Parts: sequence; structure tokens; C-alpha cells
Amino acid sequence: MAESKRDYYEVLGVSRNATDAEIKKAYRTLAKKYHPDMNPGDKEAEKKFKEASEAYAVLSDSEKRRQYDQFGHAAFEGGAGGAGGFGGFDFSGADFSDIFGDIFGDLFGGGGARRGRGSGPMKGANIRKSIRITFEEAVFGCEKELDLVLKDPCSSCNGTGAKPGTSPETCPKCGGKGQVVYTSQSFFGTVQNVQTCPNCGGSGKIIKEKCPDCAGTGYTSSRKKIKVTIPAGIDNGQSVRIRDKGEPGVNGGPRGDLLVEINVSRHPIFQRQDVHIFSTVPISFAVAALGGDVRIPTVDGDVIYTVKPGTKTDTKVRLKGKGVPSLRNSQVRGDHYVTLVIQTPEHLSAEAKEALKRFDAQTGNTLHQNDTEPEKGEKKKKKGFMDKVKEVFEE
Repeated sequence: MAESKRDYYEVLGVSRNATDAEIKKAYRTLAKKYHPDMNPGDKEAEKKFKEASEAYAVLSDSEKRRQYDQFGHAAFEGGAGGAGGFGGFDFSGADFSDIFGDIFGDLFGGGGARRGRGSGPMKGANIRKSIRITFEEAVFGCEKELDLVLKDPCSSCNGTGAKPGTSPETCPKCGGKGQVVYTSQSFFGTVQNVQTCPNCGGSGKIIKEKCPDCAGTGYTSSRKKIKVTIPAGIDNGQSVRIRDKGEPGVNGGPRGDLLVEINVSRHPIFQRQDVHIFSTVPISFAVAALGGDVRIPTVDGDVIYTVKPGTKTDTKVRLKGKGVPSLRNSQVRGDHYVTLVIQTPEHLSAEAKEALKRFDAQTGNTLHQNDTEPEKGEKKKKKGFMDKVKEVFEE
């Protein structure tokens, strides 16, 4: 009795509404895991590889997938054999080239290098550095200087890496192409895998006599000072890009960039959220009760703010336009939000204590409210809070 086949979606471990990319990714994973070249002599691995390949051949073809979704395995029974596939299954029309290019690249140490670097110009790598600035420097912008070691084309060999008077020669292994082709046999026939030439590193040239000044690298290093202009409004963790200050390009390509990450130090008073600044300012009980002027620190300097009489603790004050400039438009600034907190005095003189006792007596006698019970029917005319405060301080 013939062995029943598993559902193709189950074999690949994907759902029935999986996308083509998901199906391809699932098969690539299974093919690398169970490929016979990775598991020599393992019959169970070979069986699973064939099973996954058969499932992929169907589900990667839109027409075959439609037939399978409608009729199941019966759609390919009886008339599909004879094409040299596994177990009589027809693999004609199935495209395994890119998948097995990756697989054999891994097997032969090439990895994703089958596309190769070639011998064309390539941009140099970016360099990453960091700078620490103050809170105020982040708000208003500033200029800093970085001390870096940068590479430049060697002046002795003009960047060729060859000894002056000589020239690089064409690589004999790749014929100057920078790539080599490896051929291997698989269940699907001959597979060609293109990799970067290991002899010349993809440049297509080899250097027999190296330049003594750069040791054949084509570059010399020197210490340079780079000015970094930090824009107003930059935030912690953001970066400034300085173009063409990175590593030199390859084969005549442009230089990479310098990416400078900004680290903003914490401020003892201010906190920042986006373009807004937040802080807390203490006020005395007298100012809160009677009103008065308080000095509020901002990034632009101190601001005099008039507190209204009867202000409660945790009152929020908005200072419009005293926040952080927008990176997109430095003329547009956020706001500064201040929380007013009433301070309780800790050290009082005898006179101040007596004044507070008189104040308490005039504003509800809270210090002695539980000492005696009020007489029945006794009614007192209530005074407003501010009236009581004024009476005490006017005595």
C-alpha cells in the first residue's frame, strides 16, 4: 500500500493563505536543513528534502497551487510522471535557481556572495562617533570638534597599492572580472554559483610589488579635526550626518559619511518632551495666598511671573515660546510648562509661629478644632478665606 502524502502546506509549515515570499522562505529553511550535501548518508533527511521540494514545486507555481487547493494531491496523480522528478512527480517549470544558489553558496563558504562585489565602484563605509553636549547646547545648537583618524588615498602610489613604477595586474583566477563561478551537481542537475574571487577580493587586480608607504592597501591614515555643526533643537540619541567624511570608496567609489550621535546631558532643573520643557518652581505660602511676583528660570534666563492670590499647589503655568526650537524651523519654538509648588516652612522664629497661630485662629482654628464642642444653636458668621488671610497679615 502506497504511503499517504502529507499536506503540502503542513510540509512547509505555512498557512493555506501564505504569501509567495513566506512559502519561499519556509522552503529555503527546510532545503538548507535537509539537503543531502549537508546530511551525507542520512536517508531520513533525504526523504524530507524530497518532500519539501515537491511541496515547493507545487505551491510556488500559481496554477499548480490553484489546482492543489481545489483537488488536493489527486490533481497530480496519474499523468504528471516521467519528467525525472522524485517519486514520479514532475518538477518541470519549478524555479529553484536562486534558492540553491544561496544553499550552495553557504556550502562552499560563499554565503550571500553569489552576487559578488564585482569590480565596479562602491561607496566607502560610514564611520560612527558620538558627542556629549549640554541641555542648553541641544536647545540652541552649537559647534563641536572631533579628532579622528581618517584614511586617504596614498600619495606615493595614487591609491593603486602598487610600488611606484609598477601597476596592478589582471587577476589570473577570475580574468579581471572579480567573480568566479563554481559548478556543483544537485538533484535538479547542474547548479552554478557565482562568488567573489578569493584571489583578488573582487577587484579583478592583484599586486605583485606592494607600495612601501601604504603596504599595498592604497591608503594612508592621518589624524584630522572635523567640525561638527549641531542644529538647534536636536534631541538625545539623534545623529548628525557629515557627508564624505567616512571610509574611502572602493574602485573609485565615493567616500562614506561620518555619523555623529548626540548624547545630551541631564539638566538639574529642566526636563524635555519633544519641543516642550517642564520644570517645578517653589513658592511661599504667603505668595500663594496673597499673590506676588516669583522668579522662574528658563533657558532664555529668568522670567518674572505674577502669581494670583489664592493659587493652589501644583498649579500649571505656561510660558509660551520658551521651549525648544523645532528642527524643521528654528524660528518655531515649543513652550515651557511650570508647576508651582507651595513650600512649607521648616524653621520658624517665635514671632512667625505666633503669627501663624493668629492666622489659624482667624481661618478656622484648626489647631484647636477638637478641643471643645460647639454649643447647640450657636451660629457664627463665616468669613471668606481671603478675608481671614488679609486680617492676619494686616495686623
